[in-house]
Amino acid sequence: MTTLLIITHVLVSLFLIVIVLLQHGKGADIGATFGGSSQSLMGTEGAVPLLNKITTLAAIVFMGTSISLAYISANKSTGTVMSKVPAKQAVVPVPAPTVDKTPITIPAPPSESPQPAAAPAEMPKAE
Repeated sequence: MTTLLIITHVLVSLFLIVIVLLQHGKGADIGATFGGSSQSLMGTEGAVPLLNKITTLAAIVFMGTSISLAYISANKSTGTVMSKVPAKQAVVPVPAPTVDKTPITIPAPPSESPQPAAAPAEMPKAE
């Protein structure tokens, strides 16, 4: 179905390019106005030519295929990326945290206080 829509879309887009290039623009009448043509610049065009009807139909088909392709591509589900991963996943055991239950011993302060350091010898004064 998608392939058929893509082929139709490409063919209609090429046909639409050709059919638009074959039409003459509204500005083509301006040159003819100054040349003495009987057609007026702001006058009515009359019945819609066959080329305009074909262009309208091609544009409607082009828009329909564009919307259809956009809808199909947005809702297309191809599965999951994880489809090739085996269902059984390896379980890595995590060891429980260990708690050291040995009592903490704090060393007792020494019973005797240390001797104060000797004062530095006095230096002779310079006279």
